[in-house]
Amino acid sequence: MTYDFLQHYWWTIIALLGSLLVFLMFVQGANSMIFQLGKNDDERRLLINSTGRKWEFTFTTLVTFGGAFFASFPLFYSTSFGSAYWIWLIILFTFIIQAVSYEFQNKAGNLLGTRTFQTCLIINGLLGPLLIGGAVATFFTGSNFIVEKSNLINDFQPVISHWANSSRGLDVLLNPWVVVFGFSVVFLARILGMLYINNNINDITIRSRIRPQLLINTIAFLVFFLAFLIRTLLSDGYAVLADGTIAMQPMKYLHNLIDMWPLALMFLAGVLLLLFGIVKTILKTNYIRGIWPAGIGVILVVVVLFLIAGWNSTAYYPSTADLQSSLTLQNSSSSEFTLRTMFYVSFLAPFVLAYIIYAWRSIDKKKLDRKEINEDDAY
Repeated sequence: MTYDFLQHYWWTIIALLGSLLVFLMFVQGANSMIFQLGKNDDERRLLINSTGRKWEFTFTTLVTFGGAFFASFPLFYSTSFGSAYWIWLIILFTFIIQAVSYEFQNKAGNLLGTRTFQTCLIINGLLGPLLIGGAVATFFTGSNFIVEKSNLINDFQPVISHWANSSRGLDVLLNPWVVVFGFSVVFLARILGMLYINNNINDITIRSRIRPQLLINTIAFLVFFLAFLIRTLLSDGYAVLADGTIAMQPMKYLHNLIDMWPLALMFLAGVLLLLFGIVKTILKTNYIRGIWPAGIGVILVVVVLFLIAGWNSTAYYPSTADLQSSLTLQNSSSSEFTLRTMFYVSFLAPFVLAYIIYAWRSIDKKKLDRKEINEDDAY
């Protein structure tokens, strides 16, 4: 088991966690459509109770995603989370107001009113996926940071990496392609949210509103996603040469798909599964299981995007300020001892996943209906 294998193994784990996070953002997607799918207080409360049973999964996965990066690729963690902290603080803030909104919107003594907290859920539903999508897009577009490992021996300022300007990460939103991909994630989350609601809530009225909205959001998603995908595959990428230096290579990410052709097949399968779940839901009024093929498809597609960003001698976090500061699997990972130890710890992951599946099935034994909002534990 070589050091190189461990680095690629942990990037694969990061890819899986990232893909699960994107799938679980159906919570944010559904919350962003509270007022579109729910036209009265009872319907909106039913929608919120449906996503309220799952929001902890999303938040826990986000925290695990960040923790896995910290443990396996600490230089990325210190560069992105530590230097571009405004983006991540805003993301965390939106998730905090989400948690508060679930717990307090219908509590006695709520001075702000239910609609205020529902609006906070919408803010999280739109801003969370937009910023997380934008952060992922920087794996392909690059970010404005500098790495100076020589600072380790600087007693006065032992800071290895820093942002090249004072924006602390907000400048990435000035890149139109970052915003394009961010919007594609927003519409994807809304698609998954509607498919989830269609499966989880037993209400004819709400289900009847899903199909026209599903078509509109699918068209918007395809426009943004295909624009970003085509531009990324045809543009120059960040290649790692044999001596470890970084150089621009024409159509690097397209070459990665060709060189690692099983990933191309996985990507195609993921797209087809996503479209299958969407199209069958739109065409068949009694089909409510679209969330599962679509969810599996999303996981496959996102895993492939992560792998072509980091595998095959590619800099997964490019620097636009200093090309040689770009982060690779080799120059940003933890020590071999750390990665090896965590490799054995990761064998516990299937047991955790099994528990999540068990908890999910237990929660969803019965489809939600309007009686749910009259129960004591309803949000």
